[in-house]
Amino acid sequence: MEAVLRPDTAIPPPAIRRRALCLGGVIGLVLVLAGCAGLQTLTADVSTFGEWPAGRAPGSFAFDRLPSQQARMDEQQPLEAAATMALKLAGFVPVPAGRDPDVLVQVGVRVTRLQRSPWDDPLWWHGGFGAWRQGSWRGPAWSFSLRAEMPRYDREIGLLLRDRASGKPLFEARASHWGVGAETDRMLPALFQAALADFPRGGLNPRPVTVPIQP
Repeated sequence: MEAVLRPDTAIPPPAIRRRALCLGGVIGLVLVLAGCAGLQTLTADVSTFGEWPAGRAPGSFAFDRLPSQQARMDEQQPLEAAATMALKLAGFVPVPAGRDPDVLVQVGVRVTRLQRSPWDDPLWWHGGFGAWRQGSWRGPAWSFSLRAEMPRYDREIGLLLRDRASGKPLFEARASHWGVGAETDRMLPALFQAALADFPRGGLNPRPVTVPIQP
C-alpha cells in the first residue's frame, strides 16, 4: 500500500517556526519573572554558633559598624533596617537615645551574580532533531529551540551579637539562599529573620529554615 502524505501534516516554513520558537521563549521568560515576583516564602540554609547565656533576656541593641561600613552608609542603612526587623521579632529592642546597649550587633551581606552558560549543563544542546520536507520527499534536519537563561543570585548574610560590657561574642548566625530574581532588598529581611528564627537555640548546621517574605 502506498503511503499518502496529508497536506495538513506538512512542517511549517522556517520563518513561521522561528517566530513560534521566539514567542515560546518570551512566554517562558515572562512566566519565570512572574514566579519571582509572586514568591511568598524563602527557604534559607542557616548555621548558628555560640551559646547565648541561659536566662539572659535579649535586651537592647545598637549596631557596631566597621570603618568600611561607615564610609558606605547608603549601603549600610538598608542592611541594618532589614536586620532590625528580625532583631525585634527575636525580642531585642533598639537602644534608647543616651543609653548604653546590652549587645552590639555586626551585620554583613554578600551577593554574587552568576550568569549561566550552556556549558553549565551536561546536556547543554537545547536544539532538537526534526525533519524537513520538499515535495513528497522527507529527510532529517536539525531544529533549534530557544530557552531563556536567567542569572543566578547567591545571597548570604552574617550577624554577630557581642556583649557590650565585656566584648565577648555571644551568638553568630549565617543564612544563605540562591534564586533567579534580583530582588535583594526584598530578600534581606527574610534572610535575617531566618538567621534568628531559632534564637537563642542552636541546631544542626546548616539547616533549612522557611520564613515568609514581606510584600
